[in-house]
Amino acid sequence: MKKKLNIGILFGGKSAEHEVSIQSALNVYDAVDRNLYEPYLIGIDKNGRWYFQTGDIAQFVLNRADPERVKLAASSGRAALIPEGQSGCVYNLDTSKSVVHLDVVFPILHGPLGEDGTVQGLLKLAGIPYVGCGVLASAAGMDKDICKRLLRDSGIPVAPWITCTAHEKRLSFTEAVNALGLPLFIKPANMGSSVGVHKAHNEDEYIQFIHNAFLYDTKILLEQAIQGREIECAVLGNENPAASIPGEVISNHEYYSYEAKYLDENGAALKIPAELSPEKREEVKALAVKTFTALGCEGLSRVDMFLQNDGNLVVNEINTMPGFTKISMYPKLWEASGISYTSLIDRLIQLALERFAAEKNLKTTFFS
Repeated sequence: MKKKLNIGILFGGKSAEHEVSIQSALNVYDAVDRNLYEPYLIGIDKNGRWYFQTGDIAQFVLNRADPERVKLAASSGRAALIPEGQSGCVYNLDTSKSVVHLDVVFPILHGPLGEDGTVQGLLKLAGIPYVGCGVLASAAGMDKDICKRLLRDSGIPVAPWITCTAHEKRLSFTEAVNALGLPLFIKPANMGSSVGVHKAHNEDEYIQFIHNAFLYDTKILLEQAIQGREIECAVLGNENPAASIPGEVISNHEYYSYEAKYLDENGAALKIPAELSPEKREEVKALAVKTFTALGCEGLSRVDMFLQNDGNLVVNEINTMPGFTKISMYPKLWEASGISYTSLIDRLIQLALERFAAEKNLKTTFFS
């Protein structure tokens, strides 16, 4: 019988998307094929401390059923990841002993210090295969300003935007409206799950929402509001990525906010497949793959776009580590495309191992 691979599921983190990450990780943990893999939970608390699950999962993660109160419990299993050649060793800081060797890591982290290339860089330095995009694609996909620049230069349509940084003189309301119109969106450049995202309709909201966005990042975007249907498409693969059937988000809020995504049970409806003509469906899939490859993505991503009334598509953003909660679009799109949740996780792990094997063959010394 083939030996099981040890998979570390890394989650939590110092991010406003901490709670979403916990929910994603628990769903991945439940769905992993136990005939192929032995999963281990590694949680990062909001202070950046790492913990290893040493007992009952219910004692490791508290309030699992509550998306607002779910949290990582204080634990005696404080952990560190130690590089050991072609695998990683989880080291218990309390007992000063090695706990387990990991063959691959699934970093189901959302937002800064997890989805932005930081953890990917750590795992790459440690020589451990990991699921998802590499360092550069993760960083570029997280930074909405950089992402838009790369997509624009690749001929991919994006919404007009203005970038503002905390040290610059702030754009006046009149200047912003003259450039982008009303209403307009205000977003932290490096954040996901609609955290810190607001739609401003007047000057008071504009001033308030800029202040709020700067609480999450030192760089923010002012973005033209695009009218149209919200279409999402999942992409899977390395050198030859494939796109899922497209889905549609129909928000019952004014826009697809954090509350609509995670807190309000009736906040949005997911329509899978989206009602599109065969030609438009293929256009969405092609644009999703083009976006994925333009940013150098590998493994997985979800591409979100708007279908305008005139039939044109505009890419809104890419999520290089999309949610894996029970209501998340990425696994639902692949399930509707014929790949079950468990099979999807297996495919993502295999893609991680394939990339690692290819990179391992690269020369690391000039002299033979």
